[in-house]
Amino acid sequence: MQLDFHSVEVLVLDFGSQYTQLIARRLREYGIYTEIVPYFEKLESIKAKNPKGIILSGGPASVYEEGAYKPDARVFELGIPVLGICYGMQYIAHFFGGSVVKANAQEFGKAVLEIADYSMDSRLFKDVKQDSIVWMSHADKVESLPSGFMELAKSGNTHYCAIADFTRQIYALQFHPEVVHSECGGEILKNFAVGICGADTSWNMRNFAETEIVKLREKVLGETCENRADSKLAQKVLCAVSGGVDSSVVATLLYRAIGENLIPIFVDTGLLRKGEREGVEAMFRENLKAPLIVADARELFLERLKGVTDPEKKRKIIGETFIEVFEEEAKKHNTKGEIKFLAQGTLYPDVIESVSVKGPSKTIKSHHNVGGLPEWMKFELIEPLRELFKDEVRALGRELGMPESMLMRHPFPGPGLAIRIMGEVNAADLELLKEADSIFIEELHKWGLYDSVWQAFCVLLNVRSVGVMGDNRTYDNTICIRAVEAMDGMTASFSHLPHAFLESVSNRIINEVAGINRVVYDITSKPPGTIEWE
Repeated sequence: MQLDFHSVEVLVLDFGSQYTQLIARRLREYGIYTEIVPYFEKLESIKAKNPKGIILSGGPASVYEEGAYKPDARVFELGIPVLGICYGMQYIAHFFGGSVVKANAQEFGKAVLEIADYSMDSRLFKDVKQDSIVWMSHADKVESLPSGFMELAKSGNTHYCAIADFTRQIYALQFHPEVVHSECGGEILKNFAVGICGADTSWNMRNFAETEIVKLREKVLGETCENRADSKLAQKVLCAVSGGVDSSVVATLLYRAIGENLIPIFVDTGLLRKGEREGVEAMFRENLKAPLIVADARELFLERLKGVTDPEKKRKIIGETFIEVFEEEAKKHNTKGEIKFLAQGTLYPDVIESVSVKGPSKTIKSHHNVGGLPEWMKFELIEPLRELFKDEVRALGRELGMPESMLMRHPFPGPGLAIRIMGEVNAADLELLKEADSIFIEELHKWGLYDSVWQAFCVLLNVRSVGVMGDNRTYDNTICIRAVEAMDGMTASFSHLPHAFLESVSNRIINEVAGINRVVYDITSKPPGTIEWE
């Protein structure tokens, strides 16, 4: 039995844009339940979901090239409104007989939206101010419109920035309203979904929690009734916990669903922040009231990483070793074969940067907890947060009654400090990085800045330089401190931290961490950089 308490209000067909999931996220902020499917989703499946509107996402392809991504053309015959974004707009223009060509100059970044006077009062641009900033990311442009379409807006470099065929209820935007840099992007998406499609706005994290608890209970215990935790037929679930927000929310959600059939396991990889293990144990003991199993694998991880400098190899080794340790631990608690599932706190930013799950999105880097399980592992994977962003996970945690101190912790990567050490990972460098990172986080709390940044951490560059300490010459390592501001982790800008604060952090690290004589601050945004260095 497949449970689904959410009717799909808007369905997004994914053509591979790195921003696709943001479309669903922005609409969910307005209480509009939105799902994403690949652009090649069968029409029968689309009909079965019975959406009130369809959005065609952006993507990396060109509509005029051989093998261009094309959805089932019958989506335009369903009698529901359609909105194309970037590639979606170009596909609509091309499909209906317009002309799409390579732009003379690629357009990336901010642009000013000039809405035509006659479309200011249209349902699409209701409450959208004139000359608002929008975010562009395209190399092609619509050169001529198909019959029945009219121009709604333009920008300095894009004549057809927004178009529509009101008769067929087909709308298209060259810019990305889903990206936070588009000032009124959320309003435009809401106008389409609610004003044009008539979408319901009652979906929220409380509904999600209730639905997921029932789904997990059904999946693990076999029935939807609430009192199955003591069933002899019930399967057990291993839950990979790190002490971070994601895994803690997963553990809490599972504990609500299946009670003592949850087996939470914490793997001490040795790649954790200072005091992490002790903090995780205390958190589970005091907040979740659930027993925690600790597997100490510090020596194994360091041995496997010895001599490895390539960041992708590091991630693969850590991922494979992590799961291997889990299997060994599972055997100790699975003598009767009652463990069937492994739960992880995978989020969509991990997924979209690793594998093309829902469409042809480009891989940026792999994540250790994404992409399924190795063939030799016998567990079925459970990832209840796989479609959520960090802010949604925190909102879910609040619905579950989790403390703010747990929910507001900064994101921490699965591979841990291994991808914050440039080059080979060894015990000595780990200790340097742990001490420096601890000072940075401590100072953020002390200055009241911790909650104002999305993520903050130190990176050990393994770049040595000459310094002077006292009357002595030093030739020691360099620490880079990194702090970013973001809404969802898909894009980020460096935090403009006070100079006095940065000076305080630098002084403490250099004076208190032997082996560090220089501190630098990373002022790179995402894009072009990623938040993590590796």
